[in-house]
Amino acid sequence: MLRFIGGLIRPYRGTLIIIFAAMLVETLMSLAAPWPLKIILDNVVGDKKMQPWLHDLLRPMLEHGNRLHVALIAAGLYVAIAALGALASYIDNYFTESAGQWVAHDLRMRVYNHLQQLSLGYYSTHQTGPILSTLTSDISTIQSFASSSTLDILVDMLTIVSMLVLMFWLNWDFTLIALAVTPFLLLFVSRFKKSVKAATKEVRKEQSAIVATVQQGLESMQVVKAFGQEKAEEEMLAAVSQATVAAALKARSVKALLSPVVTVVVAGCTAVVLWRGAALILAGTMTVGSLTVYLAYLSRFFKPVKDLATTTNAIAQVTVGVERVREILDTDAMIPEKEDALEPALLTGEIAFENVAFGYAADEPILTDVSFRIKPGEFVGIVGPTGAGKSTVVSLIPRFYDVNKGIVTVDGVDVRDYKLKNLRDQIGYVLQDTVLFHGTILENIAFGNPHASREEIIAAAKLANADEFIAKMPMGYDTPVGERGSTLSGGQRQRIGIARVMVRNSPILLLDEPTAALDSESEKLVIEALETLMKGRTVIAIAHRLTTIRDANQIIVIADGVVAEDGSHAELLQKGGIYAELYRTQFDTGEKAAVS
Repeated sequence: MLRFIGGLIRPYRGTLIIIFAAMLVETLMSLAAPWPLKIILDNVVGDKKMQPWLHDLLRPMLEHGNRLHVALIAAGLYVAIAALGALASYIDNYFTESAGQWVAHDLRMRVYNHLQQLSLGYYSTHQTGPILSTLTSDISTIQSFASSSTLDILVDMLTIVSMLVLMFWLNWDFTLIALAVTPFLLLFVSRFKKSVKAATKEVRKEQSAIVATVQQGLESMQVVKAFGQEKAEEEMLAAVSQATVAAALKARSVKALLSPVVTVVVAGCTAVVLWRGAALILAGTMTVGSLTVYLAYLSRFFKPVKDLATTTNAIAQVTVGVERVREILDTDAMIPEKEDALEPALLTGEIAFENVAFGYAADEPILTDVSFRIKPGEFVGIVGPTGAGKSTVVSLIPRFYDVNKGIVTVDGVDVRDYKLKNLRDQIGYVLQDTVLFHGTILENIAFGNPHASREEIIAAAKLANADEFIAKMPMGYDTPVGERGSTLSGGQRQRIGIARVMVRNSPILLLDEPTAALDSESEKLVIEALETLMKGRTVIAIAHRLTTIRDANQIIVIADGVVAEDGSHAELLQKGGIYAELYRTQFDTGEKAAVS
């Protein structure tokens, strides 16, 4: 954990030096603060002569002065000490906040960058809620510890040593009382370390569950309302929220015990010092000012001891946070890229699968032996029963996943030999349900090509049959879309998705049932847009309605993990196999059954 934190703060060591220097000044001012009071009690109110070193220090100000003059000097020193301490505190807080924010930013971007590199398989097995919780709560905890707590621990240790030296100088037998108690106090605290960490881990887990539950409910609000399940969603949140409360209260019961124990110990030591000090004052071997200074140091001595003790809580929290962050950073589910990977020129779109096998889990293969070849500019349809692996086949081309066995080539080169971004830049993807992002229609179309001009975006929208409905909107292309495009119809979203691919101008086009969820009118407009988009490109379309691939150069039927049939529409009907049966199911019986 310390190495991890050290790596985060290393780029800001210059800022940390400033913070540390400011903390040292604060500590020195804290050590000096009781001395003006001692001067007044011993040398102004009392008759004790000023110690030689102090008299020499103040000689220029004491010449021709009286006791009130000494009091004025002491009061001025008190203000100067406070002002210098306040300035150091300001510098400390200012630069601590700055360093903390940048540490959090760096770590947040590092985690998010790693998440971007992970394969889609990672997201199939991990909830979004805990990931969001790590990006917010856990990183915030690490930020606080990295920017301030680490230096606080160092300064607290220096303060303890400094206090001990001064306390021994003032009265060594009193100091032994404090020293005798401290090890037992720290031992008591250390016994709770594991309990605090376990309790903190449980709290973080339940907090992640809250984020996951709320996110799921908000994203599925239309379905929740359609089925009247608002109450069920509330009860689900109430259950995880109550679990979080229970975990937090359990953690509190452990943490809350530390402060009272330290307070009682400090009070006990102070009581002994007060009793013993009163006796020494009455005996004339100690002054009131010395006892006052010593009591001030005693309270300040136990503050860093108490801080170090309660730092157990902070260490437990940051340990849990670091563990959760490293769970993501240590995940090796990334799509690897070779150091000498190729940057493809403009691809022609020749695609081949050679004995490809793949499964999301090693013991659950989806594809066992898939082989086919697609010539540049061909239109190929892929059909098959539900769960046969049609979408999986398409996902292997842009390397959303890597094959377990065999090879996928584009233009005769293994896709694993290309630079990942360069490969994907030349592939357009239209999904069954186009995902729109928060922003304007213009920005959503430009997502396909951020460098496209407004004129190019409008031209793409016209080709996608989207310009007509966009022009009727209140702000045209600058109209904001709702969350995930909720203010648009399914057909409108699909046409914006097609415009997004058109502005990308990719030589390879992958269509994953883009008309499956549309009504007949929307489907007609989308198909017209797709026909425009498909011209001059290599197109692979997963078919929902077989009419959309009737004119395909080749139709590939996936079943039982292999290519069960392939050929043109007419050839496959003549064979009377799986494709012919699927076709008969949709048309001969008059049904519009979904084949997905």
